[in-house]
Amino acid sequence: MRLVVFILVVYWLFAGGAGQLHGESWANEDSVPAGDPRVGYEARSYETQSRKITTQQGESANLLNLIRQPPVGLPELSLGRLPTEASIALGRKLFFDRRLSFNATLSCAMCHIPEQGFGQYELITPVGIEGRRVKRNSPALYNVAYRKHLFFDGREETLEQQIWGPLLAHNEMGNPAVGTVLSRLRGIEEYQRLFHQVFDKEITMQTLGMALADYQRGLLSGNSPFDQWVYGGNTHAVDDSVKRGFSVFILGECAACHQIDQTFSHFSDGGFHDTGIGYKASIARSGPVRVQLAPGVFVNTPSLQRSGFNDLGRYEATGKSADRWKYQTPSLRNIGVTQPYMHDGSLASLEEVIDFYDAGGVPHEGQDKRIRVLHLTPQQKADLLAFLYSLTGDNIASLARDARLAPIGERR
Repeated sequence: MRLVVFILVVYWLFAGGAGQLHGESWANEDSVPAGDPRVGYEARSYETQSRKITTQQGESANLLNLIRQPPVGLPELSLGRLPTEASIALGRKLFFDRRLSFNATLSCAMCHIPEQGFGQYELITPVGIEGRRVKRNSPALYNVAYRKHLFFDGREETLEQQIWGPLLAHNEMGNPAVGTVLSRLRGIEEYQRLFHQVFDKEITMQTLGMALADYQRGLLSGNSPFDQWVYGGNTHAVDDSVKRGFSVFILGECAACHQIDQTFSHFSDGGFHDTGIGYKASIARSGPVRVQLAPGVFVNTPSLQRSGFNDLGRYEATGKSADRWKYQTPSLRNIGVTQPYMHDGSLASLEEVIDFYDAGGVPHEGQDKRIRVLHLTPQQKADLLAFLYSLTGDNIASLARDARLAPIGERR
């Protein structure tokens, strides 16, 4: 790993060239073609800038080709079974179908919104069925096909298995049993026909998992400005601020957990670490909380912390005390469009994330030893921010448009 870091640092030191940051995919408002940034939401004069979802035009991104030949900066996928165009289309349709929830009100896409990085940036944590609270932030689904462990606590190992977590969670999609989901789908003639066409089988726990997994495996996003620079050899793909930020990233040991390699980068070691966020939440004192009800309208309420939502991280999947408050390292790819951050969405911006790590996290017994006070200068923070934005893939708008090929709102 140290050799890889050295090679990349030397690469940028001697590559030279200023050039322009080709980061339109993250800077251009049209890169995320729907949704409201809520700029000025704190004022009563706020007016929404949202655009109707029904006006969005779907356009195929050919997800099967992405799976066969991942973008620059990503490795080949190791798959025992190659998805098909038909299985991807079926998975996309299911991903947007609210009938997968117990009362037919909530779809996968309502917490993993395509125009919000296949996550959800309008809420710190999503709202489940009947308004029930979910304790963790909606993770972005870009490049989820490479994950060896799924969920922040890593309790599942395959996408086929993972889908049953939210389907059966009482505070997410609320289904009481596997059979409830399968029985409902078997009662829909269209799905009966599609599953037989795609898998030559009926709707089962296995085939439903396969369809949803096939769609998610196609959500690959790379060829970012950083990728074009480091893996594409284009020294003009990023500007000097990004290159300086990359040096800060390396020297600050960020790459120890957000790993890079010579031919590709996941920007994650796939491991589990205690950053201090879980610990901080567990010891937070109760007190009044300022809650925003509407533009310019706030009220003070008693603490919203409830013991039933104490989050112990990896411990919840292993039962090992050493795993308390450890969470899986997220990828940094597309991090510029997947706010808020951390497992609980408690940091609203990348600036807050940088400040958190610069301050050394929340020192306590068990915090990862690599987290330390960095004493970054304002310029170093600005450069690091530029580097993080350079990790945004060039096809995020394309993936969002592809998602809009799916019908919305069917409840027949």
